Amino acid sequence: MPLTFADRLLHFLTSFPLPTAPLPDGAQALSPYQQPEPLQLFTQFARRYYATNRPRVALLGINPGRLGNGRTGVAFTDPTALAAWGIASDLPRRREPSSAFVQAVIEAMGGPQAFYADFFLGSLYPLVLLKDGRNYNYYDSPTVTEALWPAMQDSVRRQTLEVGLARHAAVCLGRRNGQYLHRLNQELQLFDTIHVLDHPRYLMQYKRRDLADNVACYVDTLQQLRSEN
Repeated sequence: MPLTFADRLLHFLTSFPLPTAPLPDGAQALSPYQQPEPLQLFTQFARRYYATNRPRVALLGINPGRLGNGRTGVAFTDPTALAAWGIASDLPRRREPSSAFVQAVIEAMGGPQAFYADFFLGSLYPLVLLKDGRNYNYYDSPTVTEALWPAMQDSVRRQTLEVGLARHAAVCLGRRNGQYLHRLNQELQLFDTIHVLDHPRYLMQYKRRDLADNVACYVDTLQQLRSEN
């Protein structure tokens, strides 16, 4: 039998290497997929929602945060959202703003079964980055970006070609993140077009009063890409 999207994604995430040398500026990389609970939860999730061989349109964030993906193994999905998708855990039900926004988008698009049949949520760099115990972005320091760039090239290339992403378009979450995905795409020539949307955390932190409109903006973009897939 051919490998499913879930099979290929699990292989990618569990085999993606940690940096072989210390990162600059005190940054640290951690893999949720080398920890038993996130790996077990993500495996359940992948087997449930990525069980077909269909290419997915990618929504790519920056790198995972420690309270959402870092705990559940699932991008933009905190323990509360994961439980709503039918996967229980003993993790504290602390809400993560990006997860709450993405959960609203998924519900507006018919729920997780319908959404994940067409879309994949991931990151340009798939490992959690921390500095002084707090979330860190790969672009927060030019020297960290430079140190991670070959791994980011490998990450996006493998996700596209090995895991099996749709090639006609990708969605980048975050305006600054979009600058780097455009650069990666110029170097690697993976996607025909890239659509950049405001990052869920930015929208929840600065534009929460416009939640319904921001969810609708996401849905409009994604429905168009869904029809093209």
